[in-house]
Amino acid sequence: MDTQKLALFGGPKTIQIEFKRYNPLGHEEVQAAKEVIESGVLSQFLGVWHADFYGGPKVQEFERQCAKYFGVKHAVTVNSWTSGLIAAVGAIGIEPGDEVIVTPWTMSASATAILHWNAIPVFADIDPETFNLCPKSVEANITPYTKAIMVVDIFGQSADMDELMAIAEKHGLKVISDTAQAPGALYKGKHAGTLAHVGGYSLNYHKHIHTGEGGIIVTNDDGIAERLQLIRNHAEVVVGDKGVTNLSNMIGHNFRLGEIECAMGIEQLKKLGDFVESRQILANRLTEGLKGLRGLRTPVVKADRTHVYYVYPLILDLEELDVSRDHIHTALQAEGVTVSKRYQNIHLLPMYQKKQAYGSNGFPWTSDICHRDVSYSKGICPVAEELNDSTYIGFGMCVYDLTDKDVDLIVTAFHKVWANLDVLKLNGSVANKV
Repeated sequence: MDTQKLALFGGPKTIQIEFKRYNPLGHEEVQAAKEVIESGVLSQFLGVWHADFYGGPKVQEFERQCAKYFGVKHAVTVNSWTSGLIAAVGAIGIEPGDEVIVTPWTMSASATAILHWNAIPVFADIDPETFNLCPKSVEANITPYTKAIMVVDIFGQSADMDELMAIAEKHGLKVISDTAQAPGALYKGKHAGTLAHVGGYSLNYHKHIHTGEGGIIVTNDDGIAERLQLIRNHAEVVVGDKGVTNLSNMIGHNFRLGEIECAMGIEQLKKLGDFVESRQILANRLTEGLKGLRGLRTPVVKADRTHVYYVYPLILDLEELDVSRDHIHTALQAEGVTVSKRYQNIHLLPMYQKKQAYGSNGFPWTSDICHRDVSYSKGICPVAEELNDSTYIGFGMCVYDLTDKDVDLIVTAFHKVWANLDVLKLNGSVANKV
């Protein structure tokens, strides 16, 4: 058998095993959850002004540990990072009709958290190397109605926070850092997510550390922290007895995380550094193995920050390769490499194309609170659009618990496909049908 023949065309498949799924939970988490269950206190939140307004002992302990670990004054737990984003947008005082600049290259909740408060998402383009918000594009999208910037530390590397915070200060804007995918990443020695006015991390099951679902919001601002806690836990009932006079966005929710999740989170947090380091070692091994493959750009990591590789992103130079991304993607998949060929361009989702969110009449875009006709047409974010349409492929590092041998198999599969690029080009019609 021709071992160099592509699996797509009948050759042997390079990776013939199922990679072990990533599961960071161990005995410590099991024991911590067991102790909470045996205590009978699965939640201790009360949605009134009371000592238990802040939750039970494990919630408060986890928040203290998170504040210490990330080096901030306040950490507030929530039942999902989507809840965290909603709370963060509300806590900074966003008004209906305000504009918030956000990236299109992110999970949809980054933008819908803005819409939740009847504010208007404005999409700026991304940096072609880091995939994070491009500061120049952010500044170009600022209008008299802009009130905040939502920065997303996508794939595991911090955005250019010094530049973005300088822009925010110049224009009097608040900054939210959506660091869902990058807990443990550093920017100039500080934790990503802590350099904005408010930021935070996801505890969803496929993140670096997880409690099934959940999120951690971090801030050094006492006022923002109080408002986060209020929005999390039925604010409208609490404000009177607590003596809160600023009622803006004091709409109550139940965004509370339970005692079991927080007990597990305490144990997970202890392991975050080791989880991050092991993934960085594997990613560096992968980068070394892919070095020299023509027309393939491995992740760019800026000198002043670290990358925690939630996703391992790659860029194809289609002119040099003279083979389409679809053909390469299909060939890699056939060899057993589960790469994706797109991420997100959320400004092109039906909600934004049709400008229809609340009800059927185009609210908030068609209402008096919307100050101008914000464009979501294709072409407003050319870098993000080209990546999504033709040049990006990515490998979900956080999906698997990889070994050195697994990484070497991935490298072998890439080299096999690259050795057959001419064959792939000639037989492209076959690849398209697979």
